[in-house]
Amino acid sequence: MTSINTIKTVKFVLTISIFLCANISDAQVLSRPFPQHVVYFPGTIKPDNVRQDELDDSVKQFYLRWKERYVNDDSGQGQYYIWFEKPGGNKQCVSEGQGYGMIITVLMAGFDTAAKTTYDGLYKYYKSHPCKSSPYLMSWEQTKNFTDGDKSTATDGDMDIAYSLLLANAQWGNSGHINYLNEAKEMINAIMQQEINPKTFSILLSNVIEPDSKDYFDMRSSDFMPAHFKEFLKASSDSGWQKVIDKNYELFSFMQNEYSPDAGLVPDFIRSIQATAKPAQAHYLESRFDGCYNYNACRVPWRIATDFILNGDERSRTIIEKINKWIRETTQENPDNISAGYTLGGDDLKTRHFEAMSFIASFAVAAMIDKKNQQWLNCVWSYMMGFDIDQFDYYDNSIKMLAMIELSGNYWAP
Repeated sequence: MTSINTIKTVKFVLTISIFLCANISDAQVLSRPFPQHVVYFPGTIKPDNVRQDELDDSVKQFYLRWKERYVNDDSGQGQYYIWFEKPGGNKQCVSEGQGYGMIITVLMAGFDTAAKTTYDGLYKYYKSHPCKSSPYLMSWEQTKNFTDGDKSTATDGDMDIAYSLLLANAQWGNSGHINYLNEAKEMINAIMQQEINPKTFSILLSNVIEPDSKDYFDMRSSDFMPAHFKEFLKASSDSGWQKVIDKNYELFSFMQNEYSPDAGLVPDFIRSIQATAKPAQAHYLESRFDGCYNYNACRVPWRIATDFILNGDERSRTIIEKINKWIRETTQENPDNISAGYTLGGDDLKTRHFEAMSFIASFAVAAMIDKKNQQWLNCVWSYMMGFDIDQFDYYDNSIKMLAMIELSGNYWAP
């Protein structure tokens, strides 16, 4: 009898064979093929316990696994989507995952000779599932028969998709059938109009949040992506993006100092930004941990550290330094002690007795901002490499994929 492991191995070998024989014409028009070995902002570090070619090879091998597992084309019409992989759930795809996948695919072009075909298929799926109020924003969820949910948006998904379009323009230009730059500009404008609070310049949870909504002055902390916003500013020349950057750096500094002076953590959701900002109460939107450093906020170190890594923003360094100092101390420099969630005081959430790659990978990127974290960064990288893709779900594995690209020196700005 053929074992399940044998079937998996044969399937993976066939996937690699198809992958390597894919349309090589994509590779002929690349501006920034993988690997790029980007020179990050001075002071930034990478893991140095392995050679650069070993870093690159780790990224390549994990990408092959990631793509084979999560990029699906069974929706038809040349469309591709990122499989949500939620056991027992009814969601097939969410805009968050579509954004992750579109960024990953552009950055891996060159190694992946079919990247443009895949990216354009991901784009087609996004365009086939618009929200109710704009053809440029994506309906945040699709069910197993590819029917949209309530046709509202998830802001983080839209922002990643828009950023990916800027990357696609830089990678492939606009000589094909999709004008990536124009599409990016239209999307960036729609995000500003429908998903940014014009009074506080905080980031709305969704485009269905109205001025009279009870959550109009609330935000998801992980939606603050300053490196993205700097590229949106360049592409659109809309000064509103500078206000979004400045106001949210001020907000995060306040939240750290007021609610987490020792650990530097921020909660999943922040409320009452127009008055005195505060962590959300339990069960505000998702769980009893909505006011804790949980599965949304775990992305904050990665998102904010990226602004220093690419742009050298000292506000980023100030915020991330506090988090780095705390996580190294609380884990006693052992990444196996990283918990899947913390109170703002820096204590483990008592119900969590397992690893979560979304937390681990984000702390790894955060460590890149200062050479004093070198040994810690090396340890976290090695720890990450010890896990197989089967040990985590779409969310953890996609964040790990993005982090690996950045950690290896292959993450670049448009």
